[in-house]
Amino acid sequence: MDFKALLLKQENNSLKASIEQLNETNLPQGDVLVEVHYSSLNYKDAMAFGNKGIIRKFPAVPGIDLSGIVVESNSAKFKSGDSVVLTGWGIGEKHWGGYTQMTRVKSEWLTLLPNGLSLKMAMQIGTAGLTAMLSVMTLEKNGIEPSSGDVLVTGASGGVGSIAIALLARKGYHVTALTGHLENTDYLKSLGAATVLDRQSFLIHKRPGRFSMETETYAGVIDTVGGQVLAAALSRAKYGSCVAMCGLVGGTDVDTSVFPFILRAIKLIGIDSVMCPSDVRELAWRRIVEEMPKEIIERATIEITLGQIPMYAQKMLEGTARGRTIVQVIESQLEE
Repeated sequence: MDFKALLLKQENNSLKASIEQLNETNLPQGDVLVEVHYSSLNYKDAMAFGNKGIIRKFPAVPGIDLSGIVVESNSAKFKSGDSVVLTGWGIGEKHWGGYTQMTRVKSEWLTLLPNGLSLKMAMQIGTAGLTAMLSVMTLEKNGIEPSSGDVLVTGASGGVGSIAIALLARKGYHVTALTGHLENTDYLKSLGAATVLDRQSFLIHKRPGRFSMETETYAGVIDTVGGQVLAAALSRAKYGSCVAMCGLVGGTDVDTSVFPFILRAIKLIGIDSVMCPSDVRELAWRRIVEEMPKEIIERATIEITLGQIPMYAQKMLEGTARGRTIVQVIESQLEE
């Protein structure tokens, strides 16, 4: 059984990506064999291609999510022909990822596709959509309702931000989209954003080490950026608000203080989609099927092949990508 996969190899402290012909002897260990139809390109994948320390053992197959069809199974949970989705659990980092036409994985990593979700749509949503839904669920769990007030979504043009806007808007929230690319204003409003703000004007210009509390503005925040943007969002969060934090593209250091937490009782909650328990994943996927506007996710998606991944990964690192980028794996050609 031959198949194609995109391999990352380390050569002289740099990375080289190539599509290669492999066979069953190359597959990793696992109790379920999956024919991969789609994967996607996420910021973490782009970091892998940029040699940012995401992958440490080479050669490697990147891609932190996938959807496909079960070919063989030694697990009672799955049978041949089942449609499945896999996000997280370290694939594309510690384990083989989704940029391969065949893979073998552990059954506990897999989720059966809910009714109404195609293999393609599963990756149009993917890790980004799962993270967005987990963030929305966190706001709800902490009492943030449409009547509570405005919700801020940072990194709005990216995959998580785009889907979060669509999910929130459909549920009746007044969404403010924060972006570094105001040329995407029409796109963000088409997703449901009521207001679009420029990131640079949003940031607080202050002396280092001096944190200031700004006017209470947002009942909830979904932050996909981190760094200065998160600090600025915290300073504008309302009393009793909830900030769901799920990204670090703007940096891992946050110049804040205890004031937002002890003066306004703000909750800062981290969102993890990698090791998220299976029952929570299944609930999130069911809700995505019920609540995700299909016409919007189509509009927010572009489709590429395995050979195009390095170019689009560079765009993502440069901050010029928007929405979701899915990878058609099964029909990708070797010569690419």
